[in-house]
Amino acid sequence: MNRLEVRGEEKNPHEHEGLVVPSKPYYALYSYKVLNSDRFDLLGNSLAILTGIASPHRARDLVAWIEAECEAMRDRGELAVDLPPCLFPYILPHHADWRPRYERFNRPGEYHNGGVWPFVCGFYVAACVAAGRMGLARRKLLALTELVKPWHENEAEWGFNEWIHAQTGQPSGRDWQTWSAAMYLYAAECVQQQDTPFFGEMRAGNPTAAG
Repeated sequence: MNRLEVRGEEKNPHEHEGLVVPSKPYYALYSYKVLNSDRFDLLGNSLAILTGIASPHRARDLVAWIEAECEAMRDRGELAVDLPPCLFPYILPHHADWRPRYERFNRPGEYHNGGVWPFVCGFYVAACVAAGRMGLARRKLLALTELVKPWHENEAEWGFNEWIHAQTGQPSGRDWQTWSAAMYLYAAECVQQQDTPFFGEMRAGNPTAAG
């Protein structure tokens, strides 16, 4: 891949030139001049759905693509939980974007290199609601409920851990993270209301999101 570009005569004015991946429903990780990456970033794409940057059709395709990719990762032993990693495909030692420090701090399936973050998964549950996938949103909320229970450092009823190891499902970051707790509560509210507070108003004011 040498470059990413928006194709077609009509371009969504909210799409940044270069972030649409040809033949894929998701938005690329980044594109800057001659530098780019088409890895999938869960937070950015969830926000694209929630804000209406992604059209309803693209949002539905995007969620379906995420679920299919995660199922394939589970089949390969790359994912142990029913929630998506923050980034995939994972960055491996032979990839150009691998850094020496990743060997210790950011191995595949860990931390920013594909760890499963409850904070980010809360946005994904909300994105499922925004995409009209209520059954899936309920299932993912139940998975998130189980994900935020285990603790890593301090024994507690609810760990609300920072991030979870993708291949083992074990909490590996710091416990009692308020952002993990906050997004769990927001995800639960979205499922209960079958709506996305704040973001729903944003999409309502976006003509692209209405089509």
